[in-house]
Amino acid sequence: MTVTYVIDGTRVGTLEDFWDVVGESIGSDGYFGRNLDAFADCLRGGYGTPEDGDYAIEWRDHEVSRRNLGHPETVRQLEQRLARCHPTNREHVAADLAAARAGRGPTVFDWLVRIIEEELPGGLRLR
Repeated sequence: MTVTYVIDGTRVGTLEDFWDVVGESIGSDGYFGRNLDAFADCLRGGYGTPEDGDYAIEWRDHEVSRRNLGHPETVRQLEQRLARCHPTNREHVAADLAAARAGRGPTVFDWLVRIIEEELPGGLRLR
């Protein structure tokens, strides 16, 4: 039987909010990763999700999240990433940051959706 986890998009104003909301709805003891790599790992199963991967995610009011996790939030996240990334990655992150400042390129929302779709093919329902 497929388990469905619900993300309340009205509670997602920042990426940090997303980590809290997804931790409460899906995670183990309120935790479900607090960075993109950990999030992908958690989606693979066994850390709050069924080991067999038989689950779905329903992201309600996703348009609210899409707006809140748009280019301004992406700029904020990329500025943080640029400040702490390895010197060999600075040029790439700086290019992504410049694009986000110009309103181009994938947003934080896009990053999250891509990860969910990669780790849980067909298991994301945007409502």
